Amino acid sequence: MVSSAPLNLDSIRSTLATTSLGHTLYLHQDLLSTNTEAVSLARTGAPHGTVVIAESQSGGYGRHGRTWFSPPRLNIYCSVIVRGIGQNLSLSQWLSWVPLVSALAVTEATQQIAAVSLSLKWPNDLLLHERKVGGILCESSFATTNDPVVVIGIGLNVNVPPVSFPKELRPIAASLLEASRRPIDRNRLIAQLLLELEQCLDELRTHGPVRLRRAYMARCVTLERQVRVLFTNEQPIIGIAETLSADGALQVRPLSPHSRSQLMPLVDVRAADVIHLRE
Repeated sequence: MVSSAPLNLDSIRSTLATTSLGHTLYLHQDLLSTNTEAVSLARTGAPHGTVVIAESQSGGYGRHGRTWFSPPRLNIYCSVIVRGIGQNLSLSQWLSWVPLVSALAVTEATQQIAAVSLSLKWPNDLLLHERKVGGILCESSFATTNDPVVVIGIGLNVNVPPVSFPKELRPIAASLLEASRRPIDRNRLIAQLLLELEQCLDELRTHGPVRLRRAYMARCVTLERQVRVLFTNEQPIIGIAETLSADGALQVRPLSPHSRSQLMPLVDVRAADVIHLRE
């Protein structure tokens, strides 16, 4: 088993350079879920920037309640409480872009600390060589529509050796260790992750998503490829993912059932499972 230095509050704070994120910081040895804990703290008035971290999760989950593999002392399980949206965005824009820019922030942090380049699968999966290395889960609540609270949950496989993944996950899961070939300091990575996240959120508030959209698209491997889109209450579609709209929706051009030369109108995908198809 790879040796992974334990998480430590003093070690995280020693390199933390944020203005607000992580200044209130909780570290647990084990939690059911960092998101569950952070949502509970948010409901009792925890301030903006509060961060909950765990060495392990007994009930970690991703989108649609899917179980998240959460072995102890190897990975990052982290949730951040974010309050307010700024003055230049609508509520719908804010809620659409926060998961995307959070994923972008993780890619920037892993590049800085581990020299590992990750790609993005829309909306918020982090990939290493087409296998999932992490993901973002955002959960929202509203005291008022002008003061939303978003809990940003981040799960990132850091120091898991390939053989330690369950057999059913090995073809589809990866960790940063595979690319770095050496254990990664999770304390430094968390501090950098919080800095990158704070900078992305501040830019989103102040300047909107224009530059962030370009940066996200540059890392997004969903674009320009054939995908299957699975909706909750609609028929699935197969098409080409062409671009992102101004509000972060994935714009997919369905393949014509009659003729490849016939252009179908773009479909804005905002809530669905998107599967990359082999071409």
